[in-house]
Amino acid sequence: MSKKVDGQARGKYTLEFKLEAVRLVKGGQAASVTSKVLGIPNQTLDNWIRLSNKGQLKGAGDKPVSPEQMELARLRAELSRVKMERDILKKATAYFARELL
Repeated sequence: MSKKVDGQARGKYTLEFKLEAVRLVKGGQAASVTSKVLGIPNQTLDNWIRLSNKGQLKGAGDKPVSPEQMELARLRAELSRVKMERDILKKATAYFARELL
């Protein structure tokens, strides 16, 4: 995080992070879900997708991301998705169990 705009810290994201987020959306995952999982604003992700389509997407340029950091980000996103699926299954199980009683 770097500059403060209207009291909120402004995020700096690497090109690799942006490309992975765009890839997830283009791969079929909803943009709203992707932004929630990655912890970024919806509008930011929409901007990245628009810039990617134009071929103008650029990163913060601070430091290159190590393979370990990329793997960690991927695993965090997968964990979040699996937790969401688990919660949906819990709700469905409770709903169908109620019908049987």
